[in-house]
Amino acid sequence: MANPSPAESRRPAKGANGGQNAAAPQEAERLDLFKFAPFRLNRLAAEVSAALASEYRERYRLDIPEWRVLATLGFRREACSAQYVAACTRTHKSTISRAVTSLLERRLIERVENADDRREFRLRLTRKGKTLYEELIPRLQQREREIMGCLSAEERKLFDRLIGKIETSLDLIQTSEEADAKQAY
Repeated sequence: MANPSPAESRRPAKGANGGQNAAAPQEAERLDLFKFAPFRLNRLAAEVSAALASEYRERYRLDIPEWRVLATLGFRREACSAQYVAACTRTHKSTISRAVTSLLERRLIERVENADDRREFRLRLTRKGKTLYEELIPRLQQREREIMGCLSAEERKLFDRLIGKIETSLDLIQTSEEADAKQAY
């Protein structure tokens, strides 16, 4: 009997019925991280977040979790719970708790009693926090324009639409009005 060719020796063994041997392990397809969408999205988000962080880290001494608290409170323009901030920003509650403590100490946010549940406190920006937020927003919007500047206006619209489709497929809330209507956070 002749020796099998190199190509034949790499083929899975055939069973008695002439088909592929079900017990033979199949070679797993190699994962190319640089083509794997979850990896690419995570890496892109981390880089964009770091680029924006440079705008508020040096000038305002804010870290990313502190910024997320301020941004959520400023965006909402009404008091909300730390749990809301954690859920909305997809940040661990202990990380948000530390950020809240720091922002309270710096008097950028304050606690207000929840009228519906007196055991719960909500958070809102102080006057000092609102001033910081309103000063920082144009800087971050400018930085966003710089980051997105590599895309044409049409590409930015398409990018926004495609991200929205992915968010929809994952059943993610996309607007504060939707969050309020669903009482999601």
